[in-house]
Amino acid sequence: MTEKDKKTVRELARKYMELATDEKQQSMNRRMIDTNDLKLTRPPVLIDEIPWYQMDIDGELTCLCEDSGARGVETFLRRAIYRRKHFKADTILEPFFRVTVSYDSSGLGLAPEEHIIRTDDTNNIVSHCYHDLLEDEDMLEQIKIPTFTARPDKDRRNMEFYTELLGDTMPVKLCGRGMYYDAAWDKIVRYRGMEPVIYDLYDRPEYLHAIRQRFQDIVKAELDFVEKKLSVDPTFPTLHCTPARVSGLAENGWKATWYRTMAQGFSDISPEMHYEFDIKYAIELAKRFSYTYYGCCEPLDKKLDVIFKIPNLRKVGVSPWAKEEVMAERLGGSFVYSRKPNPAHVAIRTDPDLIRRETETTVKLCQKYGCPVDFTLKDISTVSHRPDNIIIWSEVVSEVLDQYYS
Repeated sequence: MTEKDKKTVRELARKYMELATDEKQQSMNRRMIDTNDLKLTRPPVLIDEIPWYQMDIDGELTCLCEDSGARGVETFLRRAIYRRKHFKADTILEPFFRVTVSYDSSGLGLAPEEHIIRTDDTNNIVSHCYHDLLEDEDMLEQIKIPTFTARPDKDRRNMEFYTELLGDTMPVKLCGRGMYYDAAWDKIVRYRGMEPVIYDLYDRPEYLHAIRQRFQDIVKAELDFVEKKLSVDPTFPTLHCTPARVSGLAENGWKATWYRTMAQGFSDISPEMHYEFDIKYAIELAKRFSYTYYGCCEPLDKKLDVIFKIPNLRKVGVSPWAKEEVMAERLGGSFVYSRKPNPAHVAIRTDPDLIRRETETTVKLCQKYGCPVDFTLKDISTVSHRPDNIIIWSEVVSEVLDQYYS
């Protein structure tokens, strides 16, 4: 780490701290809490999973640091400042630099095998074809329940490094683990492939349950380790791209945070099968947490009866493929209507009229049925190297919300 690296990072950290502590940030924080508290406030608007390599404007995202660790902090700060400057949306800026407690895993004993197709060598979004490594019960035995080891030595090194790097420009805090994200089916298909899983629902349900239970046991082992040997942080600000801030979290292990899960590959299976192979397992884990957020890209308008069985349910994902009125009527004022606008609308060119109509549809339905709502534009694999696509999107959505919410 050179003095030049320190100077570069500290100048950015000062700008960041000004933004993280200003009145606008406090107002955004309050809006996120109120929405998760089921109050009918102006909805938060977040933008995440951005193709940053396509977003540079006048070198604002170009890093200068030589040290890889310093460069990581520089990247984080540049992107945060960029968001506040260019996006007319909400941001989550904490007034400190977060270092999360470390631990190692012995691993699952088997690594996925896949074939990848790329259309852009600079994009991390690729097409995957996973090889089936779990054709029978003997192969399933290769998936092991990992053991976990705390790494206080790594925590000390991290704290020393970041404290030296940032100096007195920005506090550095060692924090516990935050919101727990369990996407068992996303993991299972990496070992089995999606098509065999769909066939197994009908042909080999007992074996599919055995696979699902193995991954359930893996999750429980990790939860138990973190809760007993490390610490759980109730202040973690995000919930897979949506706001996590909420009142009433208990200071008690995983009860101090959220549980988040989904089954994107189950979009077209029946509600009964969805319950049998996913919701039933989610119920067991959700009991350990104060709040649960369910859903991602899968449409859930036909699945709400089984999803409502999840304990502590507070937020439900409303994907671009869900029937919005059904979702709004059923969620009402009892759950956060977590709207995911279609990222295809910023992929090539942004049509302001289309964005306005889409946003107004959501707003009118949520006001009709009394739904607290947040908007999260995510899964943005490309903007065709046009940063204005997202900038215009944020401006139009903000204008609509200003019109409908005081």
